[in-house]
Amino acid sequence: MTQIRGKSFATNNERRCNRVLGPVVACLGLFGLLGIAVAGDARPRAREAGIVVGTLSPGPRNAITDVAGVGVGHASLIEGTRFHTGVTAIVPHAGNLFRQRVPAAIVVGNGFGKLLGVTQVQELGELETPILLTGTLGVWKVADAAVDWLLRQPGMEDVRSINPVVGETNDGHLSDIRARPLTPALVEQALTRLSYAVIEEGDVGAGAGTVAFGWKGGIGTSSRRLEATDGGYTVGVLVQSNFGGQLTIAGVPVWKELPDPAEYARGASAAPAKGDGSIMIVVATDAPLDASALQRLARRALVGLARTGSVMSNGSGDYVIAFSTAQENLRLADASVQSARSVAAERMTPLFQAVAEATEEAILNSLFRAHAVHGFHGDAAALPLDKVLVALRRANRLASPVPRPKH
Repeated sequence: MTQIRGKSFATNNERRCNRVLGPVVACLGLFGLLGIAVAGDARPRAREAGIVVGTLSPGPRNAITDVAGVGVGHASLIEGTRFHTGVTAIVPHAGNLFRQRVPAAIVVGNGFGKLLGVTQVQELGELETPILLTGTLGVWKVADAAVDWLLRQPGMEDVRSINPVVGETNDGHLSDIRARPLTPALVEQALTRLSYAVIEEGDVGAGAGTVAFGWKGGIGTSSRRLEATDGGYTVGVLVQSNFGGQLTIAGVPVWKELPDPAEYARGASAAPAKGDGSIMIVVATDAPLDASALQRLARRALVGLARTGSVMSNGSGDYVIAFSTAQENLRLADASVQSARSVAAERMTPLFQAVAEATEEAILNSLFRAHAVHGFHGDAAALPLDKVLVALRRANRLASPVPRPKH
């Protein structure tokens, strides 16, 4: 199948599948058996293609927004081959986060990165601004624009200190990173056009110019919901994938079955597949956790990262930001005593499993949903799903496809 962003050229098998079974999504199981990838805007999420990660059940959207109150906004800057960059904003709730802060923690897997706001979160164990993700050299512009916007909000008139949390990965292969083109308008767009339901994935927002395992990476999300006997809590994860390694899916070393990404380059240099790169992982949960427990939870997100084939190489910036939305633990700015209830240590293991599984699947979704990009310094091809699904079918790792949620 030929893939061009926004267009699809169907094979005879796909046309036959469409006539017999209906829309493309209904054919994903057959595509897996035939070794045919879904192109264009119909590229599936991992679970839609029959890939089941772990044993816990996802929430209804299989997204970080399954944690009630969490919203995500994207702003993308895509101009020809020169710019493929953007901003992604994550908010724990729709209120004034400076006045109603949430418990939070940050874990550094490998510190080759530029994460603003980290020391205050580590010191106080709380988050007072939205989390913003972008490209490396856009961090300071995004932080400045975010502070300006936040100070203009109602209830912020007397604020004299604020701690914007801004993370990054380097999108310099596909975007003219030295031009630093992000504007306050783009940051405001990400902060104000939030979705609390289904969110976009792939090459959008902060994922517009990222690369993972040599293929086009981007934004991905997933969630897990615990059984009632384990508290019934939800854990949601959002990633900005831009790292390397040996791609492994559901325990299968699919990297052995994949061609060199350079074979897909259109006369330009292919994106590097080596381990250097970065990933930002944002973890949300409605479980009542204090900062110490959130730090323990955040560490387990790195388990999910490792399962996909990353070793967190020397030049990779690997960060996890975790927060709890539990109402009983909101940290009110004018309260003299703050609540700090937390799930008991011996009951944390199901949450650890949930975050590892959701992180692994979120990374896969970032790859599965991303399209090929012809960028500033070269190309990043879309992960060839036909070859991936053949390898997984051979290893007996495919299940029945799961339809994409509508809301």
